[in-house]
Amino acid sequence: MKRQTIFGVIAAAMVVLVPLVATTQETETKKKANPADTYRSLDLFGTVFERVRANYVKDVTDEKLIEAAIRGMLSSLDPHSSYLDPKNFGEMQVQTKGEFGGLGIEVTTENGYVKVIAPIDETPAARAGVEAGDLITQIDGKSIAGLTLSQAVERMRGKVNTDIIVTIRREGVKPFDLTITRAVIKIRPVRARAEGNVGYLRITAFNEQTFRALEAGVKKVNKEIGKDVAGYVVDLRNNPGGLLTQAIAVADAFLDKGEVVSTRGRKTEDSQRWNAKKGDLAEGKPVIVLINGGSASASEIVAGALQDHRRAIILGTQSFGKGSVQTIVPLPGRGAMRLTTALYYTPRGTSIQGQGITPDIKVEQAKIERLEPTAGSRRERDLRGTIKNPDVPEEGGELKEEEKKPEPEAKDGEKPEPEAKDGEKPGEKSAKKPAAKKPTEDYQLARALDLIRGIAVFKGAAVN
Repeated sequence: MKRQTIFGVIAAAMVVLVPLVATTQETETKKKANPADTYRSLDLFGTVFERVRANYVKDVTDEKLIEAAIRGMLSSLDPHSSYLDPKNFGEMQVQTKGEFGGLGIEVTTENGYVKVIAPIDETPAARAGVEAGDLITQIDGKSIAGLTLSQAVERMRGKVNTDIIVTIRREGVKPFDLTITRAVIKIRPVRARAEGNVGYLRITAFNEQTFRALEAGVKKVNKEIGKDVAGYVVDLRNNPGGLLTQAIAVADAFLDKGEVVSTRGRKTEDSQRWNAKKGDLAEGKPVIVLINGGSASASEIVAGALQDHRRAIILGTQSFGKGSVQTIVPLPGRGAMRLTTALYYTPRGTSIQGQGITPDIKVEQAKIERLEPTAGSRRERDLRGTIKNPDVPEEGGELKEEEKKPEPEAKDGEKPEPEAKDGEKPGEKSAKKPAAKKPTEDYQLARALDLIRGIAVFKGAAVN
């Protein structure tokens, strides 16, 4: 390939890129962009390109070198801009529909390693014990330092039912290996259940099915609970985000009016704003949103909108802080590029980027240990001569001797048959009482349920 041809390829690539990044502030652009400097930079690129293809230890195709240059250009901008080859672009399109192959983790980059934003519920990664905040330093014993995010993700992909060994670095723990079996990831974006008289709505991802699944979930818990719904807990913990349109729809589901989110980019006229439509899926009932460090992007849009409108109490820990907008730009015959084009802002004009959503009530995840009552502790009713409560019937005394019934005698080697209660035939067992529900082990969820029920008590609603 001649030098002129090389510049032709570069120029052709820039035709796609320039309109996307050009600013309307033409005077500022003219001050900063000197055509002579641009041509010198392109000349430098051409020199490096020629030297690599002529002297590199292995023969590399021109197409591969140019693709690598594009990857480097995009990945150097920020952790979320990247080049998607045709294969990765196709997989990304499948992922937004709610089904794809892999481990089941949402990742970003940090200090040269892959950082887990959040594992997806009921996926191989979640079952293996991967946690939000984990750093993946090696894949199958090979370091991933220096790889782009796309390259690292490509290494983690593979055939379904094949194993991969990832080395995890976790705060406060020595690095360790996890063996994970790849699988087809089917995301069920919403799980709903009744917690007493509180509706629990767990949103795991924002894909094309999320809003419809949320509507179905609300109907399900309302049917289980009936008219006495005290409120709803919307669990966005470890939800890495997804489609902006679905985040807007979910926030709008609990809002009657007002702004949901806005985006601002380099071009003032390209700023966008989305407003809620009339209609509240929760019908004005209290809402608590759970977030943590694994709540990112679309999750933060929902939490920020409901917080700013005082429609929900945000409970948990600081969210991830991924507040940038990525636009997918298809490149005909060449895949696509994911380019950061704007930042998200909450209704009050607060940027989410790098900061995240601060909960109204900070609650760290914790384990509760039930303490036994102190030995020998006494209460008022145990004191000698205490005044009896007139509203409590006095306990009956011991049965007189003649009223006591003898215990049934057992034959040798047999256990005595218990005495039948009223309405039972001898030998017939009484119906067992339903087992008491175990206390909720999820401390953050337990606090949210208590808060919803407390609000219900304050408003005079029935609580169970």
